[in-house]
Amino acid sequence: MFSVDNFFSFSPMKSRSTLKHIAEHLHLSISTVSRALKDHPDIAAHTKQKVRELAELIEYEPNAFAIQLRTNASKVIGVIVPEISGYFYHAFIAGLEDEARSWGYSLMILQSGNDPETESANLRLCRMNRAAGILVAAASGTTDLSPFDRTDAAGIPVVFFDKVPESRQFPKVSMADAEAGFLSADTLISKGRKNILALFGDHALSITRKRLKAFQGTFQRHAPDSRLTIRHARSQQESRQITFDAICLEEYDAVFAMSDEILAGAMKAILQRRLRIPDDIGVLAISTGLIPSLYEPEISYIETSGEKLGKRSFEILHKCMSKAAPHGEFLVPATFIEKGSL
Repeated sequence: MFSVDNFFSFSPMKSRSTLKHIAEHLHLSISTVSRALKDHPDIAAHTKQKVRELAELIEYEPNAFAIQLRTNASKVIGVIVPEISGYFYHAFIAGLEDEARSWGYSLMILQSGNDPETESANLRLCRMNRAAGILVAAASGTTDLSPFDRTDAAGIPVVFFDKVPESRQFPKVSMADAEAGFLSADTLISKGRKNILALFGDHALSITRKRLKAFQGTFQRHAPDSRLTIRHARSQQESRQITFDAICLEEYDAVFAMSDEILAGAMKAILQRRLRIPDDIGVLAISTGLIPSLYEPEISYIETSGEKLGKRSFEILHKCMSKAAPHGEFLVPATFIEKGSL
């Protein structure tokens, strides 16, 4: 029987077992050991068994970097996000990782802090690590796409997701933001809400502009007599303050929140004012579903699934890595989930 102690006393390197160590211990060539581990038909069954037994005993792991250099094929995907603080990106990464793992890929996750310079440095890091492809949720201040052009020119495909640039030169995967804006407005109209405080995110982001345009357009077409108060909040704290100040000055029959972060801030203000939902005020949000479930009654929401976006993003990136690069923007549909807040 093999012994780990015997193996390592024989091996000149204790920190990492290699094909060479296995070959020397079994008096085989390195190529024979390599082919045995790959179940090559030219290698005898008893030799394969001996090699596998020893490899398992010493917990041998192939040197992924060496394989990458030899084959010029990486199994690492770079993922750049503004920050991993919200539930949406946690759900996105879970869906992405589940899909990537099934194809043998692992993730290298980097945060830009919403800073274009940090984002550019993260791109360089992905190139240095020979990433097979990169998924990017753009920083809100990103206007110069030349770092992404250089990455693409280096043979590393780039796909934007969620927070995407206006440019059409890169594939993009987004929630159906216009559809989410339309469904939000249509739901409020159908529930008879006429005086609405509508909280949207940073106007510089395309996700905000798309949702806002569809939201306002739906009211203009189908309920022109409704009163909309549009406000923009870039953080949970800002959303809380805007909501608190607004509901102190005026009676609204509904508050709409464009995202989970904005919803959390708005709910703090509503609870501070001790308003009853839905009797005193109705609430609707665009959400992944977790934050609405934390309240009683639960908040009705337009679902934007981070997990579905993660899976769809990998699908598009995988096509790009397979040299079948699709073009344009790919949308993940939105759905209304009715709870008890309207």
